[in-house]
Amino acid sequence: MLVAAFMAVEVIVALSSGSLSLMSDAGHMAADVVTLGAALVATRIAGRSDTSGSRTYGSYRAEVFASGLAALVMLAVAVYVVVEAIRRAGTEPTIPAAPMLVVGGLGLIVNVVSLMLLRAGSRESLNVRGAYLEVIADAAGSVGVILAATLMITTGSPAWDVVVALAIGAFVAVRAVLLAREVLDVLGQHAPRGFDVDAAAHDLAALAGVRGVHDLHAWTLTSGMNVATAHLLLEHGADPSSTLVVAQAVLRDEHGIAHATLQLEDQMSAQCHDVSW
Repeated sequence: MLVAAFMAVEVIVALSSGSLSLMSDAGHMAADVVTLGAALVATRIAGRSDTSGSRTYGSYRAEVFASGLAALVMLAVAVYVVVEAIRRAGTEPTIPAAPMLVVGGLGLIVNVVSLMLLRAGSRESLNVRGAYLEVIADAAGSVGVILAATLMITTGSPAWDVVVALAIGAFVAVRAVLLAREVLDVLGQHAPRGFDVDAAAHDLAALAGVRGVHDLHAWTLTSGMNVATAHLLLEHGADPSSTLVVAQAVLRDEHGIAHATLQLEDQMSAQCHDVSW
């Protein structure tokens, strides 16, 4: 709420002063508010039980869609900054530096207070750590606004407002692209980051009683929830129950798979031969 309230103040001052760097920083904060707010709503949605019977994985993907929305907002901010900077090329608009300096300073104070409130929880919760990193990025934007105002006062040139705005816009664009890549990786059901398919298959095949592994698939359901499926071909006389327990433990402890569905076979079925994916 603190960040959202200050964002509104920054937008008002940006519109009244005509400062592009302030507007770009406000847009960055708006994207972060969308990210944090959507993540909060998504978390509540994900915790609801499914009454339709059709969402067998529940609503955990709501967080992923929320992140996709945030990436689109961030890209829109970056595009706006670039277009506005091009429109202002060759002009010398009168932009009061004093309001920029005051708002940038207040923004930095708000971000520092938010960081102090989130610091302890960031060590314990992945979601809180994400919010902590977002506020750090906001603080960097506030420093950029302060720098632009200071340069404008010392040099007398309003061009620094556009230069810093483009720098903030580039920063937002890079973060948006990285976030969008993560979203597309999840929606495309890519293997979780850091998960080595070959290493996991090797570790499973090395278990006592296992003579082969096939149809190993791993993907991310939502942040912090990696799942996998695999077929294990057992040796004659192997104990299925103990093999299943040990195999799931290996995937969980060594490869970060929170939930693994494993099919145990004494011989490869015709279906395994026929399916090519």
